[in-house]
Amino acid sequence: MTRRGRAAAIGLVVAGLIGGLVTPAAAATPTPDTAATDPVRAAEYWLDDYGIRDAWRTTRGEGSRIAIIDTGIGRGPVEFAGAVVGGTDVSDIGAPDGRLPVGAVDGNHGSWVASLAAARGTGPDTGMIGVAPAAELLSVSIGVGNSSPVPFAEQIAEAVRWSVDNGADIINLSLTTNTPDWDPSWDDAFLYAFDNDVVVVVAAGNRGTGTTRVGAPATIPGVLAVGGVDPAGRASVEASTQGITIGVAAPSENLLGISADGRVVSWNGTSGAAPIVAGVAALVRSAYPDLDAANVINRIISTARPVPGVAVPDPLYGYGLIDAAAALTATVPEVTQNPLGDLREWVRLYRRAESTGAPEPQPTPNTVEVPPLPPADAVGAPGSPFLPTAQTLLYGTLPLGAVTVGAILVALGVTAAVRRVRLASRTPSR
Repeated sequence: MTRRGRAAAIGLVVAGLIGGLVTPAAAATPTPDTAATDPVRAAEYWLDDYGIRDAWRTTRGEGSRIAIIDTGIGRGPVEFAGAVVGGTDVSDIGAPDGRLPVGAVDGNHGSWVASLAAARGTGPDTGMIGVAPAAELLSVSIGVGNSSPVPFAEQIAEAVRWSVDNGADIINLSLTTNTPDWDPSWDDAFLYAFDNDVVVVVAAGNRGTGTTRVGAPATIPGVLAVGGVDPAGRASVEASTQGITIGVAAPSENLLGISADGRVVSWNGTSGAAPIVAGVAALVRSAYPDLDAANVINRIISTARPVPGVAVPDPLYGYGLIDAAAALTATVPEVTQNPLGDLREWVRLYRRAESTGAPEPQPTPNTVEVPPLPPADAVGAPGSPFLPTAQTLLYGTLPLGAVTVGAILVALGVTAAVRRVRLASRTPSR
């Protein structure tokens, strides 16, 4: 079933949101060659450098829906007016519509992420605009660390399912657990998303916050994990990481974001690279409404621009830098399966007993027949310890007697010989 045929209303390491340093956007320097005069719009260098403005000639994301599973999208900013069409809270500390920022430290994170994906701007050429400014947003608020009484793994599983049931075409997860393994409850949740034709986009993580290699959910087969690059297109040292599951790379430095209170800030991190790619996925889904999730992902990675001198896939860049225009216009052969892996096959191989409910196989013992031991010698009546036995006579007394007799005979022979020598040597008396 295609996405158009779906009904829309139907123990873990503590995870971390992976945004970076935040500064006021007033410090941003406009791109010199841009035609825009608004300083905020001019600072969005990725719109021109990654083919996004060119892609808008085809579509701006109409008909696509992106679920932002994060700390909640703020209600106030005008840039979100008309963009957020639904939401929920899975943390038990947010608002029912998912629009109350969750977390004292990371409360603005969800708004920053959403603004990169689908902000509307403040006018045709002013204010921050997202990659897919006509796409719809779902706000699913979660709590990170100790800010929620609900276990984090449970929150993510519930958030993914809710997003699918409420018509999401794309799910964005700008978070990491900093460990390659994931809770078994995520198997079913992510399979539910894949089985319902949803593209799942995940941030790879940042070295600057301690993620030296990608962790779950970026390690789950079938998700589109996103690495980060600086404005020159080089792998970011602090605002990205590495790993063999990275699919593509996108800008992760000098990004803009709309805070929950409407302030525009500059920030870094693959938390921002992921929604840029999620926006590109929304453009592809809008341009090709009958294309399934596997082929949406295939278009994005197949049209990515390879980095000169770097073989693909690469642990820093994946298949290369995203190119939104090429993803919409290039001729790309269709595939029959997700090029980034098959979660169901992974579950079959690594969680076979758990997923089927079958008991674990037990070793079957092999019966070995051992021949019986020969019968023991009969025990005779005990004899006197002072009398010789047959063994002592045979192996002790007789040999000892023979040696003694031989020694005596030798001694007698020697003595007789000595006497003869002495007698022969005497001189007769006169």
